[in-house]
Amino acid sequence: EGSSRRRSWGMLVTAGVSGTLAALYAVVIPFVTPALRKVCLPFVPATSTQIQNVLKMLENRSGSLVDIGSGDGRIVIAAAKRGFKAVGYELNPWLVWYSRYRAWRDGVHQNTKFYISDLWKVSFSHYTNVIVFGVPQMMPQLEKKLEEELECNARIIACRFPFPCWIPDHTTGEGIDTVWAYDLKHS
Repeated sequence: EGSSRRRSWGMLVTAGVSGTLAALYAVVIPFVTPALRKVCLPFVPATSTQIQNVLKMLENRSGSLVDIGSGDGRIVIAAAKRGFKAVGYELNPWLVWYSRYRAWRDGVHQNTKFYISDLWKVSFSHYTNVIVFGVPQMMPQLEKKLEEELECNARIIACRFPFPCWIPDHTTGEGIDTVWAYDLKHS
């Protein structure tokens, strides 16, 4: 009877530890794998100043809007509150689900969509406003992709890091809150 009880406790502890490890793995892996890619794309939330600077660059603009690497959806939700039909693309499924929840909680879920997708596998040709929180290593390739796909009336807003070859039409903010806007009709 004693060994049977110990065996039951052992199985229970093993199952509990295994379940905890599996759950931890499921939560942590989407945040760690971006660091293992050829170009490291970590999740760094936008500051409220960055969001205000992006919204300033969107004044007097209309049309469709996409946030490439939308993270927790802050930019998409802020743009939807300003009347944009806004879309976010993000690799991390937890952040996408959280973004969807935040959009629903903030009452803008009708004007937002969030997709789990790799930015290199998506065409941005039907967007007129593009927001990018990129890293320096990806900006040259992204610059070329956007130039090939976007219409001449598109505005691209880069946060934290500018595009290497384009000259910005507008700049606002300072330090990590700097935002650069590029109007393709001028490029």
